[in-house]
Amino acid sequence: MNAPVNHSVAIRQVDPRDPKEAARIEAFVAGQGASAFHRPLWLRAIEQGTGNRALGLVAERGGIPSGWLPLSEIHSPLFGRALVSSGFGVGGGVIAEREGDALALCKAAEELALRRSASTIELRGPVAPEDWQSIEGKHANFAADLAVDDEAQLLAIPRKARAEVRKGLAGDMTVSTGSDEAERASHYAVYAESVRNLGTPVFPRRLFDAVLDLFGEDADILTVRHEGAPVASVLSLYHRGTAMPFWGGGTYAARALRGNERMYYELMLHARRKGCTRFDFGRSKVGSGPFAFKKNWGFEAEPLVYRSWSAPGVAARNIDPTDEGYSAKIALWKKLPLPVANRIGPWIARGLG
Repeated sequence: MNAPVNHSVAIRQVDPRDPKEAARIEAFVAGQGASAFHRPLWLRAIEQGTGNRALGLVAERGGIPSGWLPLSEIHSPLFGRALVSSGFGVGGGVIAEREGDALALCKAAEELALRRSASTIELRGPVAPEDWQSIEGKHANFAADLAVDDEAQLLAIPRKARAEVRKGLAGDMTVSTGSDEAERASHYAVYAESVRNLGTPVFPRRLFDAVLDLFGEDADILTVRHEGAPVASVLSLYHRGTAMPFWGGGTYAARALRGNERMYYELMLHARRKGCTRFDFGRSKVGSGPFAFKKNWGFEAEPLVYRSWSAPGVAARNIDPTDEGYSAKIALWKKLPLPVANRIGPWIARGLG
């Protein structure tokens, strides 16, 4: 009789750009039912779009993946260097078949951070060693199943929010979807204006291009136009039957037109036609305007727990825009002329991660 093989866990660093390594990890991510932000493809898009290096740590037993920690090495002259899982995502962190393997990956990440002079590790997931800081009560996610048809989807929206959607549907607006240059240009123009109005630096245009190019049919843009001019636009991801509006916004004109309400309703219909059964409205800061907006649409808040580690004697980087120290900077940014904000914003934003 053969004795059972007791494989110990081995942790090694992998290159997500290597096709063979990426294929193995993509299969593991799919088998674990993990998020789009765990995919090596996401890390590659972030690297291509922002210049922040794609890294990863894999746990193996008997040469077979048993755990995975995707990492983006974020470097900024303003905010320092950090390993983030996953960079520019709202999810990520460790996935593993065994708790011990997950913790081993975190410890390996500590060593990697020290070797690469990164002061902080940020995990957008709840699993980490007990001595890592737990970040709770700051963010919540909103997701729900899609309805069976267009009318049922409209009726699933609570009455007050549904009335706003009906106003948007009655307006003289058109809707388009795709990922060609015209859609990309319209989306970036709307998104850049939207985040400037919120006091936030805009991401580089090449980040959106990279996600669209690499994700293919699993990403697209939906844009609402009034008299030919784009007023609301969103870049969405599609993953495991779920639609995720990820980078979206509207101009000042969209407010009176109810352009954002029209946009999200149309995206729900578009997602169902693509075969999706669930709509992930995404993450929002607790108590914020977007938080209230999503609750008003009937979505339930799901609290998120993140974890972080800092090198000994070093304070964790602070990129939280709700921190009081940023309030004056945000107020100033809102007043910048749009061309100025679009010129210097990407240089700042690529270091946020």
